[in-house]
Amino acid sequence: MEGNESLSSAMQEQGLTQVELADAVNVRLICSGYEGTVSDRTVRNWVTGKTRWPHPRQREALEAVFGCTAGDLGFSPPARRRRSSNPPEDPVDRRNFLTSSTGAVAAVVPFVGARPQVGTSDVIRLRSGLDALMELDRSRGGHEDLERAALAGAADALEKQKLGATQRIRQRLFSVAADYTATAAWSAIDARQMDRASQLLGRALYLAGMAKDPVAEMRVWNSYAMLAHHRDEYAEAVDAAYAAQGTTIARRLPFFASLAHARTAIGHSNLGDRQAALRSLGHAQEALGKAEGGEPLPSWIAFYGPAELMAMTAIVRDRIGDAAESEAASHQALGTIPKQFKRNRALATARLALAQLHQRDIDQACSTAATVFTLMSGHPIPGRMRSLLGDYYRDLITLAPDASIAREWGDRYRTEWSRL
Repeated sequence: MEGNESLSSAMQEQGLTQVELADAVNVRLICSGYEGTVSDRTVRNWVTGKTRWPHPRQREALEAVFGCTAGDLGFSPPARRRRSSNPPEDPVDRRNFLTSSTGAVAAVVPFVGARPQVGTSDVIRLRSGLDALMELDRSRGGHEDLERAALAGAADALEKQKLGATQRIRQRLFSVAADYTATAAWSAIDARQMDRASQLLGRALYLAGMAKDPVAEMRVWNSYAMLAHHRDEYAEAVDAAYAAQGTTIARRLPFFASLAHARTAIGHSNLGDRQAALRSLGHAQEALGKAEGGEPLPSWIAFYGPAELMAMTAIVRDRIGDAAESEAASHQALGTIPKQFKRNRALATARLALAQLHQRDIDQACSTAATVFTLMSGHPIPGRMRSLLGDYYRDLITLAPDASIAREWGDRYRTEWSRL
């Protein structure tokens, strides 16, 4: 069996592994409203020539990824069977004839000038695409293909908004566009593309206002707080977190209020305000305790709960100098973060390593930090996580510059860095 050299060459030119190509194709499929079912095994079958003519949707996605035709990528359709000399009657023509004979032509032939209508089913389809993107984010974090797909989803929602059947449908489509844009912004934050994230958040906030959607508004302010945090603009991070607390949904539902208070606690800890940080953590824990289980929640906030609050507590405790409490909180978080949240588990593991390092437990800290690479095996490490590992390495060589295990971890760090 001959391999597909054209596809292999195209992958090498773009620097794509089989796993990365599978992700890129899935993003395109999700953006088009379909399930992302392509695996690295699917790609391997393409490369080895076992599959010579992918499914039409997969071909379209491949063409979009590489910017050329399936034929240029080395694929060819199977030989066609000989057709009968007497082709079967077109069922559409037959239906038109039958209805015409009963005087019901208008029921079959649409009015040429009719404007297409957009309704609830379109909103649901777009929402399902958004949910699929969030699933992709949970496994590998923010990246360029995810951001591009989210922006395409937002553009699709805004095009359909112009054709909305009712004002309610149009507002719901504005809401979907706001969520897609906020997803793109979040992907940019995770990839540490801060200027682009800021622009996208401004757009998302505008769309949330057009939609009159307090949930989308709260999401944007939460992301603004994270953006300011990663820019070391700690006062702005606190202000954004307070804005999230002030949204209608946070005032009405304790679950959303809890996240806003936890984000505020991180901002205060970065400013060195110990009492304010602990007070906000207490508010977050109290609000989460009041949240009612079983409430339908948007997919973007599915990451939050007791486990994530413990992970955020670990950040706060470490920043205010309580390294032992930070380590304990990290262990609690890792004990309950769902396994599908691979990126979040890797981040919590890196935070655990920092807490151990700040207690001068160098050997254990290095062992813990090394598992981050294992957790993210097969996927590029998002920029936000790379920055956190960079913080760990700087603290490591500051606290134990001559320790042999520190040098060994540094070698591993540089090796993984160059590979990823």
